[in-house]
Amino acid sequence: MTHSPGATYITDPPVSNHPFPMPTADARTKPRWERRKDARPQELLAAALDLFVERGFAATRLDEVAARAGVSKGTLYLYFENKEELFKAVVRENMVPQLVDAEELIARFEGHTSELLRTCIKNWWTRIGATKLSGISKLMIAESGNFPDVARFYHEEVVSRGEALIRRIVERGIALEEFRPVDPVTATRVIIAPVLMLMMWRHSLHYCHLESIEADAFLDCLIDLLTRGFETSVPSTPPTH
Repeated sequence: MTHSPGATYITDPPVSNHPFPMPTADARTKPRWERRKDARPQELLAAALDLFVERGFAATRLDEVAARAGVSKGTLYLYFENKEELFKAVVRENMVPQLVDAEELIARFEGHTSELLRTCIKNWWTRIGATKLSGISKLMIAESGNFPDVARFYHEEVVSRGEALIRRIVERGIALEEFRPVDPVTATRVIIAPVLMLMMWRHSLHYCHLESIEADAFLDCLIDLLTRGFETSVPSTPPTH
């Protein structure tokens, strides 16, 4: 496949060449053990995210999370009661803030609704779809039937809020007469489905030997089809011969 210059492909974002971030001035003045204690929850969440994405929910073990974070299993239990609570913390730390940002953007946006839809879709891909966080969506699709409590949590914290904010965009466009009248619930599902498929494709690529998809081109095409489909002026039917 020929790659276009400057295009974004379904690969992990580039990693900084510097192996460790430089400590802040405040961090350098703290005793080493105190800095380590402050960092433990974030280290555990980062390790948990890696393992959940790599192995799934069922196969991830707490002792492995602790080992990857460089702490004892007992230390992990000081912060998280069990694996379910650890997973919830990973979602709340990494995914929920993205939804909050999108909700705030929708509330203050003043431009055309088509541009708002484009911005939200692109932001979601940049912050979630093109990162390891998209593996959480794959995990939930694969394992939700075996862990109903975890699935219920994920639906309430992520899926329902995500659907609600997309529905708000559609309803905004209709109310401002920038979109033609459509069923907002159905339209929301139509918008979400291709983005979800793109995330699943990203994680299936290495296993199914599928041809890679140019993410930017895919999303641009999707947004173009959506916004043209929402347009209030419908082109006249060409004459038949």
